[in-house]
Amino acid sequence: MAFLDYYKVLGLDKSASPDDIKKAYRKLARKYHPDLNPNDEEAKKKFQELNEANEVLTDPEKRKKYDQYGENWKHGEEYDRAQQQYRQQSGGGRTQNPFEGFDFNYSGNYDTGEYSDFFEQMFGSRFGGGRRSAYRGQDYQAEVELTLSQAATTHQQTFTINGKNIRITIPAGVEDGQKIRLKGQGSEGTNGGPKGDLYITFLVKSDPRFQRKGNDLYSKVEIDLYTALLGGEAIVETLSGKIKVKIKPETQSGTKIRLRGKGFPVYKKEDSFGDFYAEVLVKLPTNLNEEQKKLIQQLADISK
Repeated sequence: MAFLDYYKVLGLDKSASPDDIKKAYRKLARKYHPDLNPNDEEAKKKFQELNEANEVLTDPEKRKKYDQYGENWKHGEEYDRAQQQYRQQSGGGRTQNPFEGFDFNYSGNYDTGEYSDFFEQMFGSRFGGGRRSAYRGQDYQAEVELTLSQAATTHQQTFTINGKNIRITIPAGVEDGQKIRLKGQGSEGTNGGPKGDLYITFLVKSDPRFQRKGNDLYSKVEIDLYTALLGGEAIVETLSGKIKVKIKPETQSGTKIRLRGKGFPVYKKEDSFGDFYAEVLVKLPTNLNEEQKKLIQQLADISK
């Protein structure tokens, strides 16, 4: 039954702080978790050792005992008795080697259970029936791609995580990069521990027609020179369909037309929307004939 160097398992030394131990465990546990390494016995063994190391080194009493006995862990009780006897004898003026007479080549046969022989022996039968700690399951991470139109509509979507189909309702108004948590939808816990959680990140694809800024939407609408000068109407395309808008006479290129409540839905606020802004682009006429050019010249002369 080999001695397990729990510090080495976590890539640390004995001076490691509780925070160092916690960080090292989390990093390596994610790497070797059985759910991410199916049918990999080496990863399973490594994960078991990481759990043991974490349980021992994060428990002040266990860590103290582990540091005290070290590689002489098999003889922890003999160690204690020898020290006590040594202190008693030293009080009477007698000194001797506290380990004299003990056979450090002792080897026993122990039940492994879900922990290593080393753990069961050191923190189980010999030290008061060790408790197997429950560990929370690993969290899952997933990404869901949405079009801008999908992100603007409350809908249900099904996707698969580790062979399990999960159906969720996606509220209208989610933003690109927004993350939600589904409690208990992660990996199973160990030794009766709770399940992990599922974190979903939404990736909203850009739309060539619109630009989103918060809950407001922006687009462009082209009008001809004559409509810009004399006024008229134009058709603006929004997420909910096409809308006819009025163009005031002498509208300048770059003017923004505001459509209240025609923007993006506000996340988890029913019947609440941002605004829609259509930027006017005045398109100049091309391929003018001689008569048109003459009329425009006359207009230019009058305007001087």
